[in-house]
Amino acid sequence: MDLLDPRVDFVFKRIFGSENNKDVLLAFLNSIFIEAGETPLTEIILMNPYTDKDDPLDKQSIFDVYAKTSEGKLIDIEMQLFNKYDIEKRTLFYWSKRYASQLSEGDKYPELKKCVTINILNYSFLKNDQYHNVFHLREDKTGIALIDDIEVHFLELPKLSERIIPSEGGLINWLLFLKGAHTSQWEVLKMNEPGLEKAMDTLQYLSQDSEARRLYEARQKYLHDEASMMESAMKAGMKAGMKAGMEAGIREVAENMLSLNLDIATISKATGLTEQEIANLKK
Repeated sequence: MDLLDPRVDFVFKRIFGSENNKDVLLAFLNSIFIEAGETPLTEIILMNPYTDKDDPLDKQSIFDVYAKTSEGKLIDIEMQLFNKYDIEKRTLFYWSKRYASQLSEGDKYPELKKCVTINILNYSFLKNDQYHNVFHLREDKTGIALIDDIEVHFLELPKLSERIIPSEGGLINWLLFLKGAHTSQWEVLKMNEPGLEKAMDTLQYLSQDSEARRLYEARQKYLHDEASMMESAMKAGMKAGMKAGMEAGIREVAENMLSLNLDIATISKATGLTEQEIANLKK
């Protein structure tokens, strides 16, 4: 049996964003926070649990996992299979929307709670070798925190070697599972992290369910098509930019030649511009 890819956001949310799997989400989050040196959570509330109404092809369906702690801290987890570019700006944009949405008219600023964004990336983003990077708002020289309300995690799966077999518990076990560790390694992973067993059982169940597989394949195709269109748009933009840059450079050369009082015919021959285009530059 071929297992579904847990990195596809639709499958990820079925595993970590379902009411029946809140214990799986809690164990996963605690592995993240403990590695970051933070206090583990004792309870989690799902704000957008997975339902059968979540259509993999509906652009309005949200496949991130949005949760809240018993203290009111908000946590948003997003699985990114492909590079959508500008992830840092997108992260701050959606973080700010979450943060601001907590206040209604008449509410006071002290009522704002901390918002944590966790991006799990299936591509390398930051220029270091760490698979887990955490960002806060701090003063450059002293490291003094301005406020603890913003926290952003980047978990980069490509920075993990598939040959790694952990000897102890921790976040790396969860990330290897998400990256697609072979089932022959599962016994070791779930021995290190018992919470993984239920995640693995869920993935196996979904992989055997014909309707889940149909929805998965539809979502996978949609994500691949979206990534392909984005890549094509990026290449077209770069090509157009290069062309515009070359044209601007040629015009600049022509202007410099005009300033040296060279005749228009010579400039036209040297740059490829028409004599009329050069005459327009002269004006």
